[in-house]
Amino acid sequence: MGQNTKTVTDATFAADVLQADGPVLVDFWAEWCGPCKMVAPILQEIATEQEGQLRIGKLNIDENLETARRFEVMSIPTLILFRDGEPQLRIIGAKGKGQLLQELQSVL
Repeated sequence: MGQNTKTVTDATFAADVLQADGPVLVDFWAEWCGPCKMVAPILQEIATEQEGQLRIGKLNIDENLETARRFEVMSIPTLILFRDGEPQLRIIGAKGKGQLLQELQSVL
């Protein structure tokens, strides 16, 4: 995990995501998920390029079941963009950088 992404847990979710200033994109992932591993470097690139405008949090669903259930994450990778404590956008499945940025653009 790079310097522009942050590990988020059930315990830190409220402070790191819901109470954050500005938008936070949360990557719901798991160690065993191949598509999650494909998306990880893309998210790192986006985090670096969007520094100061967008934060990226990574939540391991195997270790943080409570939050994954709360936001009804049924398949991974699932990316949920939060702003002002509310989910604004949900992206399910592995996508390329261009497609991800295009979907995020509408809410950034």
